[in-house]
Amino acid sequence: MPHIATALRLAESALYLTSPNPRVGCVLVSAQGQVIGQGHTQKAGGPHAEIMALRDAQAQGHRTQGATAYVTLEPCAHQGRTGPCCDALVEAGIAVVIASLQDPNPRVAGQGFARLRAAGVTVQVGPGAAESRELNIGFFKRMQRAKPWIRLKIAGSLDGVTALDNGKSQWITGAQARTDGHAWRARACAVLTGVGTVLQDKPLLDVRQVATPRQPMLVIVDSALQTPPDAALFGPVRKVLIYAAQPHAEREAALHAAGAEIVYLPGPSGAEGEPSKVDLHAMAQDLARRECNEVHIEAGHKLNGSLLRAGLVDEMLIYLAPLWLGQGAGMSNLGPLTELAQGLALDFLSLQRIGSDLRILARVRGSADF
Repeated sequence: MPHIATALRLAESALYLTSPNPRVGCVLVSAQGQVIGQGHTQKAGGPHAEIMALRDAQAQGHRTQGATAYVTLEPCAHQGRTGPCCDALVEAGIAVVIASLQDPNPRVAGQGFARLRAAGVTVQVGPGAAESRELNIGFFKRMQRAKPWIRLKIAGSLDGVTALDNGKSQWITGAQARTDGHAWRARACAVLTGVGTVLQDKPLLDVRQVATPRQPMLVIVDSALQTPPDAALFGPVRKVLIYAAQPHAEREAALHAAGAEIVYLPGPSGAEGEPSKVDLHAMAQDLARRECNEVHIEAGHKLNGSLLRAGLVDEMLIYLAPLWLGQGAGMSNLGPLTELAQGLALDFLSLQRIGSDLRILARVRGSADF
């Protein structure tokens, strides 16, 4: 259906804008087949796609009575930051709604369709379902599994080295790959790293190389509160959240003064009395409660390995440079394994040349089965 394809393109154009709401597009078509309005969901608290399309039609002087609405997700039926879109469609005289998917939000979950049908609107569901779900994979996972979609980004040489033994890693990949990586940061609700990366690389971990209407929250896994309060990553335009396990009053006060929020989520103590680390599963659940749909990981091999061992990684975004480095830090300390069958099974989603580098998007097998 070409109108659903247009609605999906509109939804994709809101990729960096709508979080924590889903990315949704809507096209209104008159009974005579003329496109009379279109729009996509705005930032949280702003109008949804259906409202934007209705406003567009009104601004052009078109009547919406008897029109068909093509929308990439079920019109909402609840009073949240905005009013119910299903009611607005009914009031506008929309006769047919063709939607890609039912909304997984329990506050909607079919109620929008039910209210439309009760008002005499014909409802069809299904066209563009796979594309719409993929565009909102984090929203669906948060609603259906109470955890965010976690994407692990790694940049390395062709032989899998992410940093030299002396810690140097800037820059293994080229400028175009780094810009592409910023685009992936921009679509996430949160960028997550470990304190080791903060101390070693002194990163900013913000979005600078692509235009974005918002900065994702920065999350640091820092069990012992070692993040320097004067680190460059603190800034006025985004929230910094630190997950810790071992309280330290003086460091906590300094980090609070720098603008960080600190959440203690200690896991069990390590062997031989080793201090406890952050409970990564509890962290993922807390990020979902904070309405994080997608979490973008840029960390070192230790935290990468911990996240992989915990089964929290859904997808891998890997940039490989045409470079052979030999000895150095690897992509993760997942092993050692004793059998090949113990390895993490992945499915390749895409393979693309980005400048002089190669970008691989691979999904953990079964991670999207929800």
